[in-house]
Amino acid sequence: AAGGAEKAGHGEVQEEPAPVEAKGPVPSPALPRLPPGCSPRARSKGRGRIRGGCRRGLAPAGPGGAGQGRRAASMGRAGCGLPRLCVRWAALLLALWPCCAHGNWMWLGIASFGVPEKLGCAGLPLSGRQKELCKRKPHLLPSIREGARLGIQECRSQFRHERWSCLLLPPDSAAAFSVFGAELSSGTKETAFIYAVTAAGLVHSVTRSCSAGNMTECSCDTNLQNGGSATEGWHWGGCSDDIHYGMWFSRKFLDGPIKNITGKDGNGLISMNLHNNEAGRQAVAKLLSVDCRCHGVSGSCAVKTCWKTMSSFEKIGQYLKDKYENSIQISDRLKKKLRRKEKTQRKVPIHKEDLLYINKSPNYCVEDRKLGIPGTQGRECNRTSEGPDGCNLLCCGRGYNTHVVRHVERCECKFVWCCYVRCRRCESMTDVHTCK
Repeated sequence: AAGGAEKAGHGEVQEEPAPVEAKGPVPSPALPRLPPGCSPRARSKGRGRIRGGCRRGLAPAGPGGAGQGRRAASMGRAGCGLPRLCVRWAALLLALWPCCAHGNWMWLGIASFGVPEKLGCAGLPLSGRQKELCKRKPHLLPSIREGARLGIQECRSQFRHERWSCLLLPPDSAAAFSVFGAELSSGTKETAFIYAVTAAGLVHSVTRSCSAGNMTECSCDTNLQNGGSATEGWHWGGCSDDIHYGMWFSRKFLDGPIKNITGKDGNGLISMNLHNNEAGRQAVAKLLSVDCRCHGVSGSCAVKTCWKTMSSFEKIGQYLKDKYENSIQISDRLKKKLRRKEKTQRKVPIHKEDLLYINKSPNYCVEDRKLGIPGTQGRECNRTSEGPDGCNLLCCGRGYNTHVVRHVERCECKFVWCCYVRCRRCESMTDVHTCK
């Protein structure tokens, strides 16, 4: 609370508004410095690897670098100090730089503003096919970044009170560019939700860009123009959201051309992720709504102009959360199609909008560093709630600690002529409960 710790009581003070702390995405990690005498030319050219140590790609820095590089090559191991040291630094550089890390496109959602554009498509943690698509359509990079941001933000919002809180990896960790770490390959219900909500976010952001006129390849949905019902007194007009292009691009960008995923050697995790991607896209399509505007004398609404628009992403996230609660476990052994793991339910069909998972979720109550699970110890809970944020469920039966927090804030502010604001300082005490 504003004002910090103050003495108890009320008193008139003359205060200016407190500065608001700016919040933003986590900055990308800085590049490490190489040892003296080595300059990585591959940082700007190779991007994929640094060639052969100091003698073949790491030229001595400073005046006469090229000549000294040739002399260092003739000196063998004496060049640039110790070649082993330079190679180790080169390996560290490649491990920390995002273009070479084992990441995925979701990293764009947490990258600092402007960083993806500076890196370019070739320097982003994308697959080879995604990089080629990014190079062909660089104008879609802001929409891709916004789609990842939407998905991550909604995931954290929907699970903020759950035992699994859609926690992101720390920005300084070695696997930070994979965003969710081992959760993306665990095949659990949480994996299913992550893939579905990020695929939906990509459809949503690309479609919004189309409707806003930011791209030449798509615009409003032309199929709904000059139609309607004259007898009912309405017609299609305005700018309907054309989700067809957004869904096409999401499939093109996220769903790779995968063959032979059925049979004995079929990869159930790949099939599961592809299905959940499509489930996220279907959620956007299913929640399309119709908005209308009335026309007529004195607002009589004699004629209505209607258009289709996407629902808010919060509503889409809630829809996918409900699907998460009713997700279906499937067998990891694929045959001709996906099938339920329970043999007694295999005749029940699996629909496009269902979320699927293979493995049961781990125990999120207890810390597990190998799996990147922080546990719920120290999490704030609601003592009176019976929901997932309640102390009974969130603390996993371990109990909770209670401590009193003193809040001091400005209140009863009035403008005094001329020209300042006079406020009183009000104090309140609240109980905060945290899991043991």
